[in-house]
Amino acid sequence: MRWKGGRRSTNVEDQRGRRMRGGRAFKGGIGTIVIALALAYFLGIDPQVLLQLQQGGSPEVVETDYQPTAEEQQQADFVAVVLADTEDTWGEIFRQAGYEYEEPNLVLFSGSVRSACGMASAAMGPFYCPADKKVYIDLSFFSDLKSRHGAPGDFAQAYVIAHEVGHHVQNLLGTSSEVRSAQSGISKEAGNALSVKLELQADCFAGLWGNHADRSRQVLEQGDIEEALGAAAAIGDDRLQKEGQGYVVPESFTHGTSAQRIHWFRRGIESGDVGECNTFDS
Repeated sequence: MRWKGGRRSTNVEDQRGRRMRGGRAFKGGIGTIVIALALAYFLGIDPQVLLQLQQGGSPEVVETDYQPTAEEQQQADFVAVVLADTEDTWGEIFRQAGYEYEEPNLVLFSGSVRSACGMASAAMGPFYCPADKKVYIDLSFFSDLKSRHGAPGDFAQAYVIAHEVGHHVQNLLGTSSEVRSAQSGISKEAGNALSVKLELQADCFAGLWGNHADRSRQVLEQGDIEEALGAAAAIGDDRLQKEGQGYVVPESFTHGTSAQRIHWFRRGIESGDVGECNTFDS
């Protein structure tokens, strides 16, 4: 991907020097401890943090003397350029539709972070919080994407960022809130199916960004699209469940299969049309 020399977004918050520490000791019963540990497992949050919050305590944010390595700084620069590129793309799309695009902030963190959606750990992977309209990324995820999931390449990383920005677009359009409302009062399986549609649309939006960015700024190099497709396939629910537990449970899917994620990213990058990203009518 041709990114060096590109504009860097000013909407990046670097919190990699912050660490969570402390909080009051937990004195709950064994039942509460079991519930907290179960939540920690499924949400990917440090169990100690959940126990502290259950007691009403709050981890202390400690500033450290963090100095990024040259490689870490290059990763941060890359993220800032990709974020700027999504700003340019979605800003133009919103303008053409007669609206103003509200740019999200992107938070870089290490280990764990406090967001308006609650505490989160790096184990959760990148995520978007609609409550504060921010994207959160621990850059160690990119190493996991390469070594653990077998999806190397800078455009694979750009796909991940663009996917999370896609959730921001859904938030601005009201799609996310509509899905949350629709999930209320329906079965868990039906709610999961709606989550899948939301995630697949974010994949399509990521592809749409790639289409517009390349047409406007010629960012794509040979093999880039294959890198993004490889990342989409690597983080499909079916593949992750097969790798993690040896079998798949389709009714528990929340992000879509590898094939679905490939299909919708490809649809977005080939069409460049927001109208082609309506996963809810497919």
